[in-house]
Amino acid sequence: EVQFVESGGGSVKAGGSLRLSCTASGFTFGDYDMGWFRQAPGPECELVASISSDGRTNYVGSVEGRFTISRDNAKNTVYLRMNSLKPEDTAVYYCVREPDGGSSFEFGYWGQGTQVTVSS
Repeated sequence: EVQFVESGGGSVKAGGSLRLSCTASGFTFGDYDMGWFRQAPGPECELVASISSDGRTNYVGSVEGRFTISRDNAKNTVYLRMNSLKPEDTAVYYCVREPDGGSSFEFGYWGQGTQVTVSS
């Protein structure tokens, strides 16, 4: 069974930093692309960052240069380092594994989410 344990969320002031962690089990971690989605209040959920099985990274434009996604395959863990946080980064952040078969991330496996709140 695919499972994730997320941690590292919390409340910070604008300009602060947080590091999210997501430790996975139930599959061969190094074989899969991983990502972080976020959902602010409202219907939309966006893919913030992703990292391929071989370490290539992608970011949504609003976090480029501020957030860094990384992975440690020996620890089955993906990280999201968030610097220079802004109030608009406030959201629930979800760790996501790509689905089997190469579909989009949103059809993959999701963690339980961790709240990030940034105050001005």
